[in-house]
Amino acid sequence: MAALLDVDEEYLLGLVSKYLARDDVTPRHDYGHLAGDPRAVILEAWRFPVVEAYHDPTDPIQRHNAVTFVHTASDRQPGGEVLLAGSFSELYAPLKLTPLGDTHYSTLTLKIPKGEVHTYRIKIGGVWQRDPINPQRVALDNGVVWSRFFTWGSTQRLVLERWEAKLLERLASHILPFRTADGRTFFDRVHDEKGSANRPAHAYRLDESIGAVNFIDKLLAREEAHHLVDYRICLKLLDQILRERNPVIEPTKQPREVYAELYAQMGSGAVPGWTDKDDNRHRYENPRYFLQLLRRHVLTGAFSHPRYGGNAMTLGWKYLEERYVDASGATLFDWARAIEPPLGRNPVYRG
Repeated sequence: MAALLDVDEEYLLGLVSKYLARDDVTPRHDYGHLAGDPRAVILEAWRFPVVEAYHDPTDPIQRHNAVTFVHTASDRQPGGEVLLAGSFSELYAPLKLTPLGDTHYSTLTLKIPKGEVHTYRIKIGGVWQRDPINPQRVALDNGVVWSRFFTWGSTQRLVLERWEAKLLERLASHILPFRTADGRTFFDRVHDEKGSANRPAHAYRLDESIGAVNFIDKLLAREEAHHLVDYRICLKLLDQILRERNPVIEPTKQPREVYAELYAQMGSGAVPGWTDKDDNRHRYENPRYFLQLLRRHVLTGAFSHPRYGGNAMTLGWKYLEERYVDASGATLFDWARAIEPPLGRNPVYRG
């Protein structure tokens, strides 16, 4: 269960002033989806609740994040309570947000394990409701909508459907450089050296995509939620096109040559079957743009910090470390020098 953290008030003031304390009420970062919604006027609203590093000197693995919840109400009355309840604690024992100095903000910071997804609600003015400043929302099985957040390294699928993730896995594997002979040798050697028993729990799949699809799923759930519609439309189009080209074989199992041809067509901006009499095929005009978007997301996920959901077991970095060496055989990409333990060996950076 989550534990309360005593956080410096100055840090919290810096946090809310950076993202919330704005007199300008012009909608920002809403991409037209939040008209009239208070979340639209928050600078980078997707950051709330704020999930950051938590350094525990007694834990060499650093298994937790510090998660800060913030409530803002300019008309907060003295003595008014803001309560929080979620899947990270007992629902029958809500937690109280603490007023932040003489401001109109209330905050609460919890220590929550990495790799988890949680839902929660806030009680404001005696009424339980969704967090008004968190864009992430999810409907539970009973139809009730809750606010949601996830901690670093989570691998639970959030916005992509199963078939979408499988097709995206195949598309990603053709973008990354790991299907070459050298790439295959590298992955086989790493797997043999580590063995399945030594793989961390979050490394849910160690193949040529090295978690890039999981990274994209988390990106579309938060920072780039406005691009989820691109994936919804284009993955459906690509699935239809691949099924028409080969009605016998499932799209995810079709030969590499089929994907190579499809990529070339998308790059040219002209994909046979992309537009058709079917109305569904007039909703996305530019296949080349989607390919560029997909390439950016896949490559970023494969080589970014594993906290963001990709680069499982730092395999992307290890691949670059082995591939780029000087004349003496020493690596030119010594990533471990810059990364905190337990992934790297930097004694200063806490991550």
